[in-house]
Amino acid sequence: MTRWLNSLLALNLLLLGFTAAAQAQTPAQSPMPVMELKIGKHVLTAEVASNDPDRMQGLMHRRMLPENRGMLFVFTNVALHGMWMVNTWIPLSVAFIDESGTIVNIEDMQPHTRDAHNAKKPVRYALEMNQGWFRKRGIGPGAKIEGLERAPAPR
Repeated sequence: MTRWLNSLLALNLLLLGFTAAAQAQTPAQSPMPVMELKIGKHVLTAEVASNDPDRMQGLMHRRMLPENRGMLFVFTNVALHGMWMVNTWIPLSVAFIDESGTIVNIEDMQPHTRDAHNAKKPVRYALEMNQGWFRKRGIGPGAKIEGLERAPAPR
């Protein structure tokens, strides 16, 4: 009986070691702040990427994005920012937004591509949603996004 328990204990320790090794290879992502935004009558929830590590990670490696959920990128400077889709599984649409909260342009992006999708004018924000989200709601350039003033300051 002791031999059997020792074997079982050794097996459990081995499995625990494999689990720990697997978790060590996958960096833990700390949760990003979440906020509500409004575009006309449409309300959405956005995770906020306001620092370099979060902006670099974005929506990479995720397999799905719930409806009415997205990611707001808050940039440190107003510029002609661009986005791409390396390691991103979800087809997305990105709205580039100026400092006043007005959408400058919206671009559709395909998964696993290195194509650059750029703002047509200097912007402070970008909002990624499931591809077609803006189009399905009749939201285009010139639409105003409410709630951006509550976004964390970029760093």
